[in-house]
Amino acid sequence: MPNFTLEDSVFEEAAERFPTPFHLYDELGIRENARLLNRAFAWCEDFREYFAVKALPNPAILRILKEEGCGLDCSSATELTLAKVCGFQGDEIILSANAMPPEEFSQARELGAFINLDDLTDVETLRTHGGIPETVCLRYNPGGAFTIGNTIMGNPGEAKYGMTEPQLREALAALKAGGAKAFGLHAFLSSNTTDEHYYPTLAGNLFALGKTLAGETGLRFAFADLSGGVGIPYRPEEKKTDIMAVGEGVRKAYREIFPQGGVGVKTELGRWMTGPCGWLVTRAMHEKRIYRNYIGVDASAVNLMRPAMYGAYHHITVCGKRNAQEDHLYDITGSLCENNDKFAIQRPLPEIRLGDLLVIHDTGAHGSSMGYNYNGRLRGAEVLYTADGDYKLIRRAEKPQDYFATLDMDPAAKELGVR
Repeated sequence: MPNFTLEDSVFEEAAERFPTPFHLYDELGIRENARLLNRAFAWCEDFREYFAVKALPNPAILRILKEEGCGLDCSSATELTLAKVCGFQGDEIILSANAMPPEEFSQARELGAFINLDDLTDVETLRTHGGIPETVCLRYNPGGAFTIGNTIMGNPGEAKYGMTEPQLREALAALKAGGAKAFGLHAFLSSNTTDEHYYPTLAGNLFALGKTLAGETGLRFAFADLSGGVGIPYRPEEKKTDIMAVGEGVRKAYREIFPQGGVGVKTELGRWMTGPCGWLVTRAMHEKRIYRNYIGVDASAVNLMRPAMYGAYHHITVCGKRNAQEDHLYDITGSLCENNDKFAIQRPLPEIRLGDLLVIHDTGAHGSSMGYNYNGRLRGAEVLYTADGDYKLIRRAEKPQDYFATLDMDPAAKELGVR
C-alpha cells in the first residue's frame, strides 16, 4: 500500500520551512531500497542497478544512489551530462535511448558508457559516432503479447522499442565485423507490475536467447539487462513487490541456463527505487460546490502529471486527519485550464478545510521530472528529508525569470527580467 513511513509532523514541519507545493523525498527510504535490491541480487557476482535517471533527475538523489553502489541509465545528452557531473563514469553508465541524435553516441563513448542499441540502423550510427566498443548491448522486442501463465502482462508488439530476433542476428554480425567481442541483451516487456514472476520470466527469456546468440555468433554473452517493470502499489489494496522473491526467481532462471555463472545481471529500476519515497505536499486553497464538491490546491498537473496524463491513481491523505472518517467526496484539482487537471476524482476523504495540508503519495518517480509549464505555471521545489532528520532544499522552485529565460533574444527580454 502507499508509503506511510513518515509521520504527518514531517510534512507539516517541511511546509513551515518551504512554500507549497513541493516534492519531499526520504533519503533513508531510498538508501534502504538500494540496499535491499543489492541483497536480492547478491548471488550474482556481476550485478549492478542502473537507476533510470528520467524517474528523478536530481543530483542529490543520484549521488545518494552512487554511494549505494548504483549506476545510471541515461536516455539523453543532458542525462549523460548529469551523470558525469555527479561522478559516474565508464561502466557505471548505460545509454538507453531511441531515435536519439547521433552526437549522443559520441558523448556516451567519451564517457566509456555501455550503449544500448535500439535499432539495427544504430550499428552504423555508432560506428561513425564514437566507434564500436568491445561490448555493446542490444534492445530486444519479441513482438506479440508478453504473458506470464495465462495473464497478458504487456504488448511489446505495439511498442516502439527494440529489435526483432532476426535483426538482433544481423546487428551482432555487423558489430562483430566492427570489432565487438561481447554483447548484452535488454528488454522492457511490461510496466509497473507487482507480479513477482515478471523479472524471472523476462530474465529466463533473455538468458536463453543470449546463450543461443552467443553460440551462433562466437561473441561472448556478457549480461542480461532487465529493464523496468517492477512496480509499486499505488492503491491501498495493492500488494507490495517482494524484491527478495524476485531476486530468487531470477537466480533460479540463471542457474538453469548458466550453472557455472559468468554472465552479468543488470537492472534499470526507477519507480521501485524512489517512487514510494516521494510525496507531493500541497495546500487546500479553494473550495467550490456545484454538481460536485471541488477542493482546489496550489499544486497542479505541472507538479504531477500522471493523473492527468494516464488517469493514474495516487493516494491522498490530509495532515492531521489520517485516521479521520472518510465521509466526504471530493475532486481534488489544480488551477490549469484543462479539465483533466485533477489529482483525484470523486475520492472519499475526511472533511477538508481551506489551509489544510494534503499529501499526495508515491511521487518520487515520474513526478517532478515530468513537470511542464502550461499556463505559465511554475514548478515547485524538491526537498530532501535527510537520514539525520533534517531538511535540505535540493531544487528551488521555479521563478518567472526561469520561464522567460529562453526569450533572451526578444525585445521585451529586459522587461521580462531575463539576464
